[in-house]
Amino acid sequence: MKKRIIASLLTASMLAAALAGCGGSTAQTADTSADAAGEAESAQGDPATVTEKETNVSATADADLSGTTITFWHSMSGVNGEALTALVDRFNEENTYGITVDAEFEGEYDDAINKLKSSMVGGSGPDLIQVYEIGTRFMIDSGWVIPMQELMDANGYDNSNIVPNIAAYYTIDDQLYSMPFNTSTPILYYNKDMFDAAGITEVPTSLEGIDAIADDLVNKGGAGEALSMGIYGWFFEQFICKQGLAYANNDNGRSAAATAVDFDGNGAALSIVSAWKDLYDKGYAPNVGVGGDAGLTDFSAGKAAITLGSTASLKQILNDVNGSFEVGTAYFPGIKDTDQGGVSIGGASLWAIQNQDDVKAQATWKFVEYLVSAESQAYWATQTGYFPVTNDAYNEDVFKQNIEQYPQFQTAIDQLNDTKGEYAGALLSVFPEARQTVQTEIENTLNDKETPEEAVQKMADTINASIEDYNLLNE
Repeated sequence: MKKRIIASLLTASMLAAALAGCGGSTAQTADTSADAAGEAESAQGDPATVTEKETNVSATADADLSGTTITFWHSMSGVNGEALTALVDRFNEENTYGITVDAEFEGEYDDAINKLKSSMVGGSGPDLIQVYEIGTRFMIDSGWVIPMQELMDANGYDNSNIVPNIAAYYTIDDQLYSMPFNTSTPILYYNKDMFDAAGITEVPTSLEGIDAIADDLVNKGGAGEALSMGIYGWFFEQFICKQGLAYANNDNGRSAAATAVDFDGNGAALSIVSAWKDLYDKGYAPNVGVGGDAGLTDFSAGKAAITLGSTASLKQILNDVNGSFEVGTAYFPGIKDTDQGGVSIGGASLWAIQNQDDVKAQATWKFVEYLVSAESQAYWATQTGYFPVTNDAYNEDVFKQNIEQYPQFQTAIDQLNDTKGEYAGALLSVFPEARQTVQTEIENTLNDKETPEEAVQKMADTINASIEDYNLLNE
C-alpha cells in the first residue's frame, strides 16, 4: 500500500493559487487530484520504483558522529530566517559531536514539500525538513519519515517536556511523528484607546459579542470599522474548534483517514458563514482581503478596533502601531458567547527523513534535540513570537524578560494552556486545497454571489471530491 502512496504523492504538482500561512508565511495549494498525478507520472517516469523503507532506528555511539554533515531544509525567511540561521550557526560552532548542519532555505512551505516529492525519486532528499502543520497527513502517508518518537525513544528523551497541547496535533496513535518547532495560535487584537472612548470594559468573546458592541466602537470609539478580519481558511478552522465541533469525520482524521468533512452536517460551517456575512452586511466587518495578514493593516493604522491574527504577528503589530495606541490581546472569539471549545495550533514541525543511514539519523536527532532545548526555544520565541514548544523554556530568564516587555503575549500562553487536547484540529490529506475552497466560498458569499447555505454545500462537495480522489489513488 505504501508503495502506491509514495508513487501517487511523488507526482503531485503545484497550483498557482497562494494562501497566507501562519505567522506571515505564504503557502500555495498542491494539486493532489488523480488527473494531475497521472499527468506528472507520465512526465517523470514510474516513481513506484522507490521502495518502502524500514524506520527502525539503531543506536549510534556519539564518537561515530564526528565529521557527519546533515542537510536541513526550511522555509523561514526575514526575521525568522535570521533567528534560525543564528541557531544553526551556534550548533555548528558549539556541538561537541563534530556534526555540521547544512541549512538550506527552500522557499515557502509548499515549495519545500514539492521539492521533497521530486527529490525522493532520486534518493536525494534532506535529512530533516520543516513542514507546515497541514502537511502532517501527507508526511505520514508518504512512508518517507522516521517517526520522531523512534528517535526520542532510542535516545531516552522524555517527551513529557513537550507542551502537551502542542504535541497533541502531531501525535497519532500515541506516537509523535514530528517535532513541533515554530508553533502559533490565533488571538484577538484590539485597540484599547477605542474601547476606552466607547466605554467598553469587556472584550467580546465571540462574533456575536463583537456585533453587540460594533455601533459603539464606530460611533463613540472613532473606529472606521469594528472588525478587520482577513478571509482565511485557518480562521474558519479555528471557529469550528471554538464551537467544539469536528471539521472532518473519523475523529477529525485521527482515528482513521478522513473520508469526508463533517462541518456541513454538524452546522459548524453554516454558523460561521452566516455570522460573518451578517457582520459584513451591517458594515462592521468589510472585506479586507484574503489571507491571515489581510486584516492587520487597517488595525495597525488605527482604522479598525479589532483584528484577528497569529500570535507570531504580535511584534510586527506593535512595531507598526509604534505607540500610537495601546494594543490589547484576548482569546480568539467563538461564534456565540456560549461556545466552549478551544483553538488549534498552526506553524510547522520538523520531520526526520529515512535515508537508511543510522549515523545521519542520530546526528539529525542531536540537532533536533538542540533546537528544542530550553535555551534554544527561549531564544527562538523571543526573536520570532512563536511559542516555546518545551516546558522548561518558559523558565528561562530571557523568555521571562520578554513576557515582561510584551505582556500581550501572555494571552497566547494562557489560551494555549486552557485548550484541551480534543481541540487539536483536523488531519486532512487535501488541506491546502480545502483552505483555498473555503476562502473562495466565503468571499463569494460576502459578494452576494451565493447564500451561506449554498457556500457551505459547495465547500463540502468540492473538498469531499478531493478527499475521495486522494483516497482512491492511495488505496
